[in-house]
Amino acid sequence: MTEHGDHGTASTDTTPDDDPYLWLEEVTGDEALSWVRAHNEPTVAALTASERFRELEAATLAALDTDDRIPYARRRGEYLYNFWRDATNPRGLWRRTTYDSYVTDAPDWDVLIDVDQLARDEDENWVWAGATALRPEYERALISLSRGGADATVVREFDIPSRTWVTDGFVLPENKSDVNWIDRDTVYVGTDFGEQPDGQGSLTDSGYPRVVKRWTRGTPLSDAVTVFTGETGDVSVRASYDSTPGFERHFVGRATDFFNSLDYELRDGTTELLDVPTDAHAGVRMNWLLVLSRSEWEVDGTTHAPGTLLAFDYESYRSGNRDATVLFAPDAHTSLVDYAYTRSHLIIVKLHDVHTGVEVRELATWRVVDMPGLPDLATVSVLDTDPDESDEVFWSATSFTDPPSLLHGDSGHAPEVIKRSPAFFDADSVTAEQHFATSDDGTQVPYFVVRRRDVSHGPTLLYGYGGFENALTPSYLAIAGQSWVERGGIYVIANIRGGGEYGPSWHTQAQKAGRHKVYEDFAAVARALVDTGLTTPAQLGAQGGSNGGLLMGVMLTRYPELFGALVCQVPLIDMKRYHLLLAGASWMAEYGDPDDPAQWEFMKPFSPYQNVDAEATYPPILVTTSTRDDRVHPGHARKLVARLEETGHDVQYYENIEGGHGGAADNKQSAFKSALAYEFLWRTLSPED
Repeated sequence: MTEHGDHGTASTDTTPDDDPYLWLEEVTGDEALSWVRAHNEPTVAALTASERFRELEAATLAALDTDDRIPYARRRGEYLYNFWRDATNPRGLWRRTTYDSYVTDAPDWDVLIDVDQLARDEDENWVWAGATALRPEYERALISLSRGGADATVVREFDIPSRTWVTDGFVLPENKSDVNWIDRDTVYVGTDFGEQPDGQGSLTDSGYPRVVKRWTRGTPLSDAVTVFTGETGDVSVRASYDSTPGFERHFVGRATDFFNSLDYELRDGTTELLDVPTDAHAGVRMNWLLVLSRSEWEVDGTTHAPGTLLAFDYESYRSGNRDATVLFAPDAHTSLVDYAYTRSHLIIVKLHDVHTGVEVRELATWRVVDMPGLPDLATVSVLDTDPDESDEVFWSATSFTDPPSLLHGDSGHAPEVIKRSPAFFDADSVTAEQHFATSDDGTQVPYFVVRRRDVSHGPTLLYGYGGFENALTPSYLAIAGQSWVERGGIYVIANIRGGGEYGPSWHTQAQKAGRHKVYEDFAAVARALVDTGLTTPAQLGAQGGSNGGLLMGVMLTRYPELFGALVCQVPLIDMKRYHLLLAGASWMAEYGDPDDPAQWEFMKPFSPYQNVDAEATYPPILVTTSTRDDRVHPGHARKLVARLEETGHDVQYYENIEGGHGGAADNKQSAFKSALAYEFLWRTLSPED
């Protein structure tokens, strides 16, 4: 990898053998939690005493709790199901209503599970983690509940008509389990079964199921029959049942890494490999196999670019026939972001320079049909369809300045708006513009600038992610709009490589040894904001979480001169040990294997923990995480703070004792965390305000 100047790369190479802060990886250790509380106290005292903090927190909580926001729902049979949190029900209600009631201003909701009451009754810190209902009657559901917001969940079976837990139901203790219905009395389950006949455990190195079994009601979990086993080095395995009438099929699969999988159909107890590239996204529905390529793929002498969507006749494909219909082909500006079936159509959602477009095709003939009535200049997405039952589609449309609207109608016909979110700032006074920055290798990197029309210069907040093919598309800035933009700040979103804004290759070129492109792109946007006169380095802040938290750590240690403040949330930081902590092993396909000396060479310059320099000048930084985050280990954030303090740098820290990977377990915690970040940014980037 080519180095591009000295950006504070440093001087201390800490290996696990001499890491003085390993004790901070003890998530709930007494000494570690004492350290957390000692660091929380001064941060809370410094940032929460102002009137502005109280205004930010109250406005954010009001936006999160308002009854006027859209109660997004999914159709399951004759009912629409919704999970709802508000000030009265901070843990939430799982509820349902009919469509006719739903479209009214005051739907008549039938509450199925009150999570607040359940938590009180059981004296547990329950956080809702989802429900999987059994088709087609939707009378039974597998409910997942998390303690404090962790990824690991407890699973219980619930009888919907009687609103009771099933006494002889499927129940799993806390784990990162995967459970899918086969029929009323049978499920596929992957969980921690203990040691297996091969002498290995039932979980992968990443902590997810390695073994999937078929479990029958009324039998102990220990009697469940193994149907598929992966390798400990896999990310996970899973099994599913397609209950489409007339096309019932069983599938199993191994995620061999985060971006590659081996998928099989189970036929008569044997596995038949689905012969597609391991990095492709493939799915079978009725007669069709759809394959979205992620790398070049030669089919019958034709080479298809990454990001091409191809359709095959599934049974013919199994027999070796490779006749393909190209449903979508990318170009330099256009990529596929999503597709969804209805009973009669395939809906394809595209991005063109990070702006969405929709195409609808007739099933089987694949003919493009007219799709009128969707809003222009908005991010449009498909929220829900039920292809076994109808052509019904629930759509969402939004932009940076337009609150989300919920649209409903049949595919191929103009939908109507049935719900609108309230506005939280004056959109007429705000403008959103797209620009492009030139990265170190000449690549044009798009970014969006959102500001009040009367603001042309001042405190600017740059947000980025840049990983795992996640695209940052325009969406309503409910919180940033009122907490930052309306107050006179400029908000910028960078569509850097590593994301999926321009299809798979926008991501793959920034994996592993190409990772430096993520950081060069973000730095290029930061420089462009200054070069165009929008802001100055002293007034430029940046914010990111998770993989975006790693981005912030790299900005701190390699590009500190570009920023006046950084907010680093639930971050990865110690890339020498990330693969040994919680789910970290599952991300080696993204970042690399630090135990391989050749890979560590390209990883080391971008591992913030190993690159903190006592001689460098760093901008003020706020680091936040969650004790209950069982995806990205809180030890990353803790150790960064400890190392910064050791080397004499300015750092503030806050760790939520609950919250999971999102950093918050309810709206009140989310509002507090948000206000903390914005108060830090305001007083750092605009101290006279």
